Amino acid sequence: QVQLVESGGGLVQAGGSLRLSCAASGRTFSSYAMGWFRQAPGKERAFVAAISRSGGTTYYADSVKGRFTISRDYAKNTVYLQMNSLKPEDTAMYYCAADASGGIFATTPTRYDYWGQGTQVTVSS
Repeated sequence: QVQLVESGGGLVQAGGSLRLSCAASGRTFSSYAMGWFRQAPGKERAFVAAISRSGGTTYYADSVKGRFTISRDYAKNTVYLQMNSLKPEDTAMYYCAADASGGIFATTPTRYDYWGQGTQVTVSS
């Protein structure tokens, strides 16, 4: 089992940047593909980005491609989401998740086994 704790959210003006962090407990961090999702009020949880267990493969939602970068640090058991050129429509609660299935990664929430509590990102216009 793994516990996930997100941090780094906040209020930023449009065009600004934030870096979200997700710290994972346990010694099996490299066993999990990791993903970031977001959920705005009244909307379903949506895929943002994912990274494979090896870190060699990443995938992004079209809405964030070219602006967001997912990465992972095995020494720190942490996955990051660097968010640049933020837009008001990026405003949401952001969650990280761990996929224990052994697959490369997944884009649907139901494929993930563990979730963090979320960190709020608000982008003002």
